[in-house]
Amino acid sequence: MNGKNIIVESWAQLQEVLYHDSWNEQLHRFRSGYVYRGLEDSSYRLSSTLNRLGESHLEKHLLRNFRKYSHKQISSEYKSVWNWLALAQHHGLPTRLLDWTYSPYVALHFATADFTNYKKEGMIWAVNYVDSKAYLPDQLARIIEDEGSHIFTAEMLEREVATLPQLERLKKDEFALFFEPPSIDDRIVNQYAVFSMMSNPNILISEWLKGKEVSYFRIVIPASLKWEIRDKLDQSNINERVLFPGLDGLATWLKRHYRDVGLELPEKKASPDDKEKPSESG
Repeated sequence: MNGKNIIVESWAQLQEVLYHDSWNEQLHRFRSGYVYRGLEDSSYRLSSTLNRLGESHLEKHLLRNFRKYSHKQISSEYKSVWNWLALAQHHGLPTRLLDWTYSPYVALHFATADFTNYKKEGMIWAVNYVDSKAYLPDQLARIIEDEGSHIFTAEMLEREVATLPQLERLKKDEFALFFEPPSIDDRIVNQYAVFSMMSNPNILISEWLKGKEVSYFRIVIPASLKWEIRDKLDQSNINERVLFPGLDGLATWLKRHYRDVGLELPEKKASPDDKEKPSESG
């Protein structure tokens, strides 16, 4: 199923597909090796905010100034560039990081969060982060092996790499790595967040995956299913009230919860039978 688009036709089929390939034979448990990213529009690319800025050479300037001007607001414990990068991404600074989640339902939330996009099909990307380890530089591969882990933390990366330029020089060929952000706040925790990062910020992970022995697939969500998915996620407590704790998340959830669904449905075209008929009265 590598790189395949799976078009779901019902909520029941979606449940099966979300947990595709989650059985771990070694552990004899359903422990998925995938991370997920939900897109409201299937035409969206897996581009980072830095890619969308269009000026990757500005990355060092953005991060340097973010650290400088936020100094009084941030704990002195934030010394690692990887913690700073995660913090900057969390607060909306353009970075090379791309947001993912371990939870397919959280990804499904982000694919259906914006009701103004309900006339467009959505998509969930699923990428096997365990497979991606095979393409790591030797220095990072040893750290992962020593830890018996599949995902980096900022502390693990700091052991070998202290700066972004050092990361880029570790290996001639581009590589992707996944790492967990520190638990900055409840939002990070509740979203079960994980980041991907490319050694070359100009390369999209979707392009890098082509030709690699890394399992991935895409779930296409028809526009006609979005309201059903959204309502069932809300009933399951997968919504902004939980994923974005605070008044902003609460207000966003309530705004959609009380939305008139008729406003988002396609307009019905008049049929020949709907045309005005001549009056039968004298």
